Formats: sequence, structure tokens, C-alpha cells
Amino acid sequence: MRVVLAEDLYLLREGMIFLLEEHGFEIAAAVASGPELANALAEQNPDLAIVDVRLPPTFTDEGLKVALAARRERPGLPVLVLSQHVEQLYARELLADGAGAVGYLLKDRVFNAEQFVDAVRRVAEGGTAMDPKVIATLLADPERDDPLASLTEREREVLGLMAEGLSNTAIAQRLSLSEGAISKHTTSLFGKLRIEAGTDTNRRVLAVLAYLHGR
Repeated sequence: MRVVLAEDLYLLREGMIFLLEEHGFEIAAAVASGPELANALAEQNPDLAIVDVRLPPTFTDEGLKVALAARRERPGLPVLVLSQHVEQLYARELLADGAGAVGYLLKDRVFNAEQFVDAVRRVAEGGTAMDPKVIATLLADPERDDPLASLTEREREVLGLMAEGLSNTAIAQRLSLSEGAISKHTTSLFGKLRIEAGTDTNRRVLAVLAYLHGR
């Protein structure tokens, strides 16, 4: 069974390589960043991907986003997330297709080799392996899971005017604030809505879509 492993901490990565090989797994690639993970998944066509959520270069949700993209390219690709964090939005997406072959374990709650290897085998065979704490978080009050809920009143006001099609200049005039203040509010709300800067997407459009979806 061929595994692609993504973990940026050297000692943890090497320890998992040793453990998995001791239990009969073949490590097709062991990488430390999001771009390396994307390349390895495309090139190696593994039987299973084991990924950390937060990888270089962004240290946000790089690993999980790459794994989800690979799973869209190859539906049903077994993915086991091993992280210190529960990334609710993408964890929900990982589970949403109902195809199985997914797992989400928290690093500090893996207590022995047997527990970890059993989870790896279950996911690789099409089953699921979810930490109870992850499940509890995903089933929590939806208000807490909604990125819009984290916006301040002023940021919601700015986003609402953005949804009306106003520019930063027009929003500043409407709210009697400086353009610099509006720029700071928009940057903050983009971050809270997990909308990254990039040339391929219009962040204002994505923010408005999030606003309309959450109303």
C-alpha cells in the first residue's frame, strides 16, 4: 500500500515513515510543504494520503486544501488528516461527498502505534477514522462554524455595502470614514472569511458570495 505523507516537522515526519514502513506500508513520498504535496499526489497516484492541515508556505490550511483538490481530481482518494487543529470548513467539505475513505485525527490524541496504524488501514480500505473531539466540533452550534459570525459589526457593515457594489471610496463616504480605515476593514474581513489574495479570483466577489450565502 503506497502512501504520500505530508508533515513539516522533521522528527514527526521521520517517525511516521519508520512506523508505517514497520507495518508494511510503502512511502511513495514524504514531503514538508503544500506545493510538494500537490506534486507528489499528482505524480505518485498513491493509495492513501496522510496530511497535516497547516503546511508551508501559508501555515493556514494548505495541506487540507491540496488534499481536497486531489480528491476532486480523483474521487474517493483516501485521505487521513493528522493535525493539531480542527479546520471546520474544509473538514466538512472532506466529509460532504459521502464517499468514505476519510479520517481526521488530532496529533495529541494519538496515544499508541496500534491506534494510528488501525486508522490508516481503515481509511485506506474505504472506511472512516474520526477523533471524537473532531466530531464534537463539527456538530457544534452552526453559528460558531460560520465565518461571518466572526466579523465585527463594522466589518459586516462594510461587507454589506460591498455587496451593494460600492467601491472602497464610496463606502468611506457613506460611513464617513477614511479610505485607509475601509482598506483595513476589508483586509480583516477577507482574512476572517479565509479569502486569500491571488490573481485568479476576485476577493470582493468571493466575500459578497459568502455574505449572500450567510444571510
